[in-house]
Formats: sequence, structure tokens, C-alpha cells
Amino acid sequence: MLLAFFFMSVTAYAQKQTYSGLVLDSKNEPVIGASVVQKGTSVGTVTDYDGNFKLSVAPGTTLVISYVGCKPQEVTVKDNMRIVLADDSQVLSDLVVIGYGVQKKSVVTASIAKVSADDLAGKAPVRVDNALKGLAAGVTVTQGSGAPGAGSQIRVRGIGTINDSNPLYIIDGMPCESGIENLNPNDIESIEVLKDAASGAIYGARAANGVILVTTKSGKLGSVKVNYNASFGWQTKWRKRDVLNARDYAVMMNEGLVNGGQAPKYENPYALGNGTDWQDAIFNDNAPVTNHEVSVSGASEKVSYYLSLGYYDQEGIVGGNYGKSNYNRLTMRSNTKYTLFDVTKEREWLNKLDITANLSYTRSKTAGIDPNTRSNGILNSALTLAPTLPVTYSGDEIAPVLEQYQKLANYEPQYDANGNLFMVPGSDYDNQINPVAYLNTACLNPEQWVHNYTANFAADLSIGWGVKYRLSYGADVVYRGVDRGYTTPYYLTASFNWGGKDGANSWSQRGTVWQIENVLSWARTFGKHDVGVVLGQSAKKSTGFSVSASKNYLVDYNHPWVDYATGSGEGEIGAGAGPWETATLASLFARVSYNYDERYMLQATVRRDGSSRFGANNHYATFPSFSLGWNVTNESFMQPVKKIMNNMKVRFSWGKNGNEAIGNFRYAAYTSGTGSYNAAFGKDPQKYIGTRAGGLANPDLKWEESEQTDFGIDFAFLNNALTFSVDYYVKKTNGMLMDNPIPDYVSKDKPVANVGEMKNSGVEFELGYKWNVADAKFAVKANAAYLKNELVNLGNTTGTMEYESLMGVGTFTRAENGQPWPYFYGYKTNGILQNADEAAAYNALYHTNEAGELVNPSAPGDFRFVDVNGDGKITDDDKTKIGKGMPDWTFGLNFNAEWKGFDFMMFWQGTAGNDVFDATMRVDKNNQNLPSWMLGRWTGEGTSNEIPRFVFGNTSNLVSSDLYVNDASYLRLKNISLGYTLPKSITRKFFVDNLRVYVMAENLVTFTKYHGYDPEISSGGTSLGVDWGVYPQARTWTIGFNLGF
Repeated sequence: MLLAFFFMSVTAYAQKQTYSGLVLDSKNEPVIGASVVQKGTSVGTVTDYDGNFKLSVAPGTTLVISYVGCKPQEVTVKDNMRIVLADDSQVLSDLVVIGYGVQKKSVVTASIAKVSADDLAGKAPVRVDNALKGLAAGVTVTQGSGAPGAGSQIRVRGIGTINDSNPLYIIDGMPCESGIENLNPNDIESIEVLKDAASGAIYGARAANGVILVTTKSGKLGSVKVNYNASFGWQTKWRKRDVLNARDYAVMMNEGLVNGGQAPKYENPYALGNGTDWQDAIFNDNAPVTNHEVSVSGASEKVSYYLSLGYYDQEGIVGGNYGKSNYNRLTMRSNTKYTLFDVTKEREWLNKLDITANLSYTRSKTAGIDPNTRSNGILNSALTLAPTLPVTYSGDEIAPVLEQYQKLANYEPQYDANGNLFMVPGSDYDNQINPVAYLNTACLNPEQWVHNYTANFAADLSIGWGVKYRLSYGADVVYRGVDRGYTTPYYLTASFNWGGKDGANSWSQRGTVWQIENVLSWARTFGKHDVGVVLGQSAKKSTGFSVSASKNYLVDYNHPWVDYATGSGEGEIGAGAGPWETATLASLFARVSYNYDERYMLQATVRRDGSSRFGANNHYATFPSFSLGWNVTNESFMQPVKKIMNNMKVRFSWGKNGNEAIGNFRYAAYTSGTGSYNAAFGKDPQKYIGTRAGGLANPDLKWEESEQTDFGIDFAFLNNALTFSVDYYVKKTNGMLMDNPIPDYVSKDKPVANVGEMKNSGVEFELGYKWNVADAKFAVKANAAYLKNELVNLGNTTGTMEYESLMGVGTFTRAENGQPWPYFYGYKTNGILQNADEAAAYNALYHTNEAGELVNPSAPGDFRFVDVNGDGKITDDDKTKIGKGMPDWTFGLNFNAEWKGFDFMMFWQGTAGNDVFDATMRVDKNNQNLPSWMLGRWTGEGTSNEIPRFVFGNTSNLVSSDLYVNDASYLRLKNISLGYTLPKSITRKFFVDNLRVYVMAENLVTFTKYHGYDPEISSGGTSLGVDWGVYPQARTWTIGFNLGF
């Protein structure tokens, strides 16, 4: 028997043979780490560094070769196999991340925009929010400014409320209330934007303004992958504003003085030349920007891992060379997944358990000047300060100037690095500031640090028979603060100085969000019927704490810390600490999905949320939704055309979401008392400190509710080479929170109630096309969206509310029922009064009272304002809508090409139908510089019919009107890059798997009619589209390389 067993073993061994092969990709490059497995078994291997493999199997065995991004291939073993894996561009694009799950794109019935890692490649975004710009229809991304590290304002299908319109951010399942600034864009696998109510309803009370789901990268099965990316760039201003030089400025000032009945100031304007270019004085050309990223990833059958480290450093083009506008960020990420056991081949129940741990840390430091400040800012001062003034005084000029300045109260001389004395404009210039002197002070915003820790742990258990259970716990902890806040004596103007005590201050805050969720899912296929069910519970809590301290009398400015100050008396030391208000959210949710033969689809979702932010009568609310889909091309009658039209899917959805981001305890009543609220009591009255109601209770306060209907159609042609989608939606926000006007004696603050309504409607288009010419590959992706925003009901008695204003200009942003929110508000003009006869006729109509007397008459050269209401008078009642900051259209176009190792990318992005209100020209300040277009003013009959005469002391022509409103539509070449990947036959000689070098430019070209620094202005809120002197986006040139092992 022993001998028989021996011969049987030898025979079995002899039946196996060792086969070898080579695995290549579609470019005939070796594939490293491809999986080669005997079909139906776990016997296998992976390809080596040169794409080769060896495997001992029996003759006739079938092998399955697979690799990420390629279509799996089955082959029968033979000697010296050569296997070419075809690209499978549909592998990832066919899957869409949804709330608490993943769906095949073919059965998605809601409106979801997907941005993949390939879409982000070549964009070089600093922040993830900037990366979305122009890539998803219906998602308006407006960069706040060009300041280093500046974020963007994201609006999904318009402004949903006059309150908080920010979307909900979910990173790997964890809500991040601090936004997504802590993410390294290179760590992202995909971004899904849930645009309609049906896709967002599973997040209930937080989804009214859309949901942005971010999925970070994970390890792929195969050998270890190491990637290192590095780049270095130079930033410059892409344009300057055209303002007057010293000669033209003096001419205009003299003219304004003479027209105002005063004597001219400058004897010989033409001898002054160009004078000081204050813009050149503050701009920091060739400001450096550097980026380094390294990642290590891989996976086996038991463990997958993705580890990354990134460092980004940017110096600002305004103030960066003074350390006043800088940003650097360090990011670390660890995404790991462990399969504790997998016995799916052995039993049907309790057969698999995975543990996932996603950990990230971000440390950032930001020093920033105010990017769009109203007055006494760096940029608007550079635009308005007289070019006849010098930046500094030097040599023999200093002594007499100091003698003059010493007479000023609190004067502290300011010197530059070379010992030159900074000029102080003085009262003749209405206390405007010297922006270069401002950059040299310690009164600008100090460097702020942020530490962000995000952790999400999950356990996924396969119970069996299609049932899975997931338990997850996540926390997002953000620390932020200032260590080196200090003030030294300075003097910039009579109203902007500090000649008293120097001092130090520090503060820090800690915000924590934790979430725990239990989710049970079930998915089964019964013939042509696919059914899926999701049941879940979620609990979230937000807390925080802050601490601050300050002390006067610094010992050493080089060590500006509170402990290095000696102040001890009253008013010389301060401290504070305390917790934030706590907010909690408890939820239950469910979703049912059904599709028949991928032909007819139905999905229904419901979520029940309870929030601590709402009144006792409305702690809980229910948010339902449903969606339907029909894959028309899967019908039998469509088969004859399916070779041309691969897909036609019709979608419809309806649902309700909520917005709980309204602040805490606004439903409650409280008291308010200070020394100013006194009362007299008794026979011999005496004053007592009293209190009054701080607000009125509203136990009915509840969520803002968003109801949305969406209809969409998706097409695909020519084997999915050409794709097209269109969506139409109507989104209504009901119960918008507004302050109800009541008399001040009733309570300090106005009560809050759900009284307002907002409506957004629009159409979205997406188009994609891929084609090849010989061995060159091309791809185009384009999207466009039209949006109509309307404030249906403001909730007050007048239906109007006025917001932003300027001295001498008046109110210029406003809310009104039936109009976009907000809009620019002012007079419409109808040309210039050219002569005395026109002025007399105009005054007779509009500036004559009932007694026949002239009232504030106009003169030749003044505006002819439009009598909008036709009452025969020009009054405030004639002010009307003169523009708006929200665009009608947003669009983006991405073009990619590849040929023999070369790659080219070009990304265009823009808007249409939006305006800018140019608030940089301050009519309330004397002797300020002017924009160069003022040279085209009226100086006599026929000289101008658009720009009025210039006159000191008369601002009637400079009240809010369409003079300030400019078309801010633009088309921008946002990114363009050219790269070359060296052949692997060369790089592998140096043990390098991939080496790509590239050059790139950002903001290279912008086409716009707006004469300001930047047409892209996201002041936000009531200042949407208002340019106070915005920090411009930089034109950036970058060189870099991508290295892979």
C-alpha cells in the first residue's frame, strides 16, 4: 500500500508543469503586480518587475489574469504566454458612491455628479473645494480670493436660503463640519455630489443644500506601489487695475476743485510724471509655491493599505514677502482594511469580517490679509491712495517730516528695512493709509494654526444570504488658534493708530464632532429582480471649548508671548475660557431599491431626524423621497438601434430635505441686562440695574425644508464613446428662518420664525466624447448649467430688506420678493445732460416742487436718471434692480490628449449672466485716486454720454447706480499642462516603474469685460459679487515630476 501511494503521488506531481508568461497593458508596457490565478482556486502568483510570471499547474488549466483598471482575461495555459490586458475605463466609472452604499451607474435614478481622480489630475488644486470648479454641472464654485489657502464658496443648485447655504461634506462616511480644507486633493479617489433631494434624503436634516461625498484612496491588490510627486511654481499677478498716474491725477483733482468752486491744488500737473505706482509697491511677483507628496499603497488577500504624506507651501502675491500672506500645510493619511476572516467558500452565514481604519492629520498655518475688505485694506488703499505721495522719505527728507509728524497725537514713526521713514497720508487724504507701511506693522492678522484629526473606524460583517451589518465610529477634532498675536505702537492715520501699550495675545479653540452609526443592508437577486434594503441608525454630537489670554507691556518683540509681558494692573491683563454650546442629532433611516432586469428602477428613502437645535414642538422631522428610472435601451424594441445608442435612461425624483445649520438655542427665551438698562422704583425713586428679554421663545421653531423635483435623461452612443445628460429641476425652500420685526422694548433681539421662501430652478447639461486617431487618444468633457434664483417670500411686512451701503453712495444690495437674492440696488441712468437746455428741461420735469421752485437741480454733465415709477420725481422710489452677483450660467470644458508618452490637458471654466458692483471707488474720501475710465468723463457737450462730470463736494452723480455695475461674465483658461512619461524600457533600468515630467500653467488667460482684479468674487451672503478690492488670483507657472516605484 505504501508503494502504491508513492507511485500515485509521483504521477500527480508529474501531471503539473511550470508555465511562464508575460503580461502587458494596452500600451505594450509590462504590468507589475497583475494577479494570475488558477480559475476556481486560490492557487496563483503575481507578475514581477518586468511583467513576467511562472506558475505550476496541470495542462489545460484556465488562468484568470486581472489588474486594477484592466478587464480581467481568461486564458488556457501554454508555453511562453503573452497576455495583453485591455483597458477597462468602465470599471470605476460604472460605480457611483451614494449615501451608505455603492450603485451601478446604469441603475442610478437620482441626480448625482461624479468627479474621479482622473478628472482632478492636472488641476493642481490647493484645496478640494477649488478642485470641483467647472467639473460638475449645477455646482457653482467661486474662489473666495487669490490669498494663499483661500477657500471657495460652493453652492449646489443655487442659494437655497438667506442663512447657511453650504453643502454637507462627508469624507469616507464621516461628516466634517469644518469643511474639506484638511484634505490633500491627491488622496482623493472620487467625489460624488448628491444634487437632488432623492439622493440626499438619506442624510435628512443636513442635505437641503446638497451633499458632497468624498472617497479617499485605498490599496489595490498587487505589489507595493510607491509614488512621489514634486512641483515648484512661480506666481505673479495676471493683471493690474488701470488707475491714474500722478500727472492725470493732478489734472483730475484740479478739474474737480474748479468745478466745485475751489482753487486748483497743483500748479503744473504735467511735471509730476507717473509718480508712485502703489500696486507695484504691494505686489510680490514670482512668489514661490512648492508641493511634495509621497504615498505607499498595496494589498493582499488579508490587508490593504494606503499611506500618504504631503507638504504644500505658498507665498502670497500681496504681502507674502512680508510674511503677511502665506500658507503651508502638512497632511498625513493612513487608510487600512483588514480581513479578519473570509470563509465565504465554506459557509453561507457569518462568513466574512472586515475592519477598516481611516486616519488623517492636517496641520496648516495661515497668515492672511483681509481678502476683500471695505476700507483701509491693503488692496483698496493701493487703488485709492494718491500717486503723488511717496512710499517713504529718506536722507535729508526725514528730519523736517518727523518735525511735522511729531505734532500728531500718538504718532509713532514707522521705518522700512532700510531705515527709510514711511509716509503718512494725513487729513488732506481723509485718513487713507499707506499700504506698504501697513504691511510692515504688527497689526495685521497674525499667523493662525490649525490641527485637524479625523478618524473613522468600521466593522463590516457578512451575516449571510445577502445580509451585511456595518458598525462605524468616527470623530473629527479641530484645534485652531494663534500663538504669536501681538500689537506694537504704530501710526498709519489719525484714526488708525496705536500709541499706547504694546501687548501679546493668544487664543485657541477645540471643536469635536463624533458620530456612531449602525447600518444593516440586504441585497438579493431573484432571476431578473434585484432588491436592496438599507436600515440604519445614526447619532452625532458637536462640542467645543475655547481659551484666550492677553497681557500688556511686552519685554521683547522677538518673543511676543503672554508670559513675556509684564502687565498686571486693571485693563492690562485678560483671560477667558469656556465650553461651546452642544448640538446633538439622532436619526433613523431606511432605503428600498428595486430594479427589474436593469430596465425599470425604483428607490424610496425616508429619514427621521431629531435635533437639539429646534423647539419643543418640532424636535423631530421626517424627510421622504422617491425616484424612478427606465432604461429605455434595454427594451426589446430598442435592440435594432443599440449598436448606435448604447444607453437611454429616463429619471424622475422627488423628495424633501432639511437644513438644521441655524445655530443653537434660537428657539429659547433668555434675559439680557447691562448697566444701560435702568429702572426707578419706590416712593423716592432710585435707579437700579435692570434686565429685559433678550429674545422671545418660539417652541415651534423647526428646520428649513427643501422640496425638490428632478427630471433627467442620460444618453450614450457609439459604444459609450459619446455620452450626454440633461436634468431639469425645481427646488423650493420653505420655512426659511427670518427675524420678525418687533419694537426694541419687547426684547433685545428679534424673534426667529420659519417664515421665508426661496426657489431655484434650472437646467444642467453634461457631455463627454472619447476618440482615437491612430495611436493618439483624445477625450472631451463639458458641462453647463442654467440657474434661476428667486426670493419668493422674505417673511416681513414690506417684502424687502436693505443690506450693504457706502458713505455717499447709499444702499446698493437688497432683498425683495420676486427677485434674485440678493441683487444690486440703485438708479438706472439714461445718458448725460449735454447742455443747459437739456438740464433745464430735465429739472422742470424732475427737480421742481409744487411751488415751481428748483430742488437739488442738475447741471450739464450730470446723469439723467430714469424715473422708474413714472411719478415725475427722481427719488429713492426710483431705485431698482441694476444687477446681481449670481451667474445665470456656469460651465466647464476639459480636453485631454495622449500620444506616445506625451499627455496634454486644457481646462476652461467660466460664468455668464453675473455682475460685479465695483465698490473700490470711495466717493466719501477727498483726494483719492480714480480709475482711468474717469478720464472719459463729460467735459463739454458731446464729450461723453456715459461718465458724468467730476466735481468736488457734489456726490449726486456718484450715488448707487449702474455706473458701478459691470458685466462679470468670464471665460478662463484655468489649467493647461504638457507632460511626458518616459518609456518603461528606460526607467526600469533604474528600478523606476513610472517617471513623468510636466510643465503647467494656472489662470493663464481670462477673457472678461470687467476692469477689476478678478471677475470671480464670492463675498457671499449679502455682499455676493461686491468688489471692495478683492485679492486677485495669481497666474502660476509650475514644473514638476511624478515618480513611481
